[in-house]
Amino acid sequence: MDQVLEQKLRQAAQAVEEQVDAELNRLDKLSETDIEKMRAERLESMKQEHKKRQEWLANGHGEYEELPSEKELFDITKKSERIVCHFYRDSTMRCKIVDKHLDILARKHIETKFVKLSVDRAPFITERLNIKTIPTLALLIDNIVKDKIIGFTDLGNHDEFSTEVLEWRLGCGGVIDYKGDLSSPPDEKGKKKSINLLGKKTKTIRNGMGGRDDDDEEEEED
Repeated sequence: MDQVLEQKLRQAAQAVEEQVDAELNRLDKLSETDIEKMRAERLESMKQEHKKRQEWLANGHGEYEELPSEKELFDITKKSERIVCHFYRDSTMRCKIVDKHLDILARKHIETKFVKLSVDRAPFITERLNIKTIPTLALLIDNIVKDKIIGFTDLGNHDEFSTEVLEWRLGCGGVIDYKGDLSSPPDEKGKKKSINLLGKKTKTIRNGMGGRDDDDEEEEED
């Protein structure tokens, strides 16, 4: 067994070395024109990234914002491609736990708009999304609800989950640019269940929000 493992490690090391050698050879063969082209492409990419970042900040990204009514949620879907909306109720203490984590993540992931909306001020959307458990996070991409995080079940099913676990779960939903490994949560406490996003139902806010989702059959958490 040890010999087989050692052989596999040698093969892996050799493959990496071959890749490095190939990349070095490619760079050695680049002409001055090729290098200048690469620099120009990189500069243009940086300009586009800066422009996008400025657009995000102009649209209020980078802050965790409370919406006064559901109308404002409709409005921001016209400006922001990716949105995390926390449906909350003041009397539900677990919503305050979610607030703490989302405030941190909003400042870290400015590519996404983070907002909260009281279910008592959003009867239409709450009914359309069939929200029965508080807190619920709706993950919107291009005005479509791609996923929902209902209660704390996907976060380890306890109140002490880390910001990193919630960040990972948002990454699984595709609503943020997650840099880590999506195949498993970043800490042991979050490994209660795996998440399969294939076959998830998607709905737009304005249309098609009726009907029931299987994972919505839960009682409200106080």
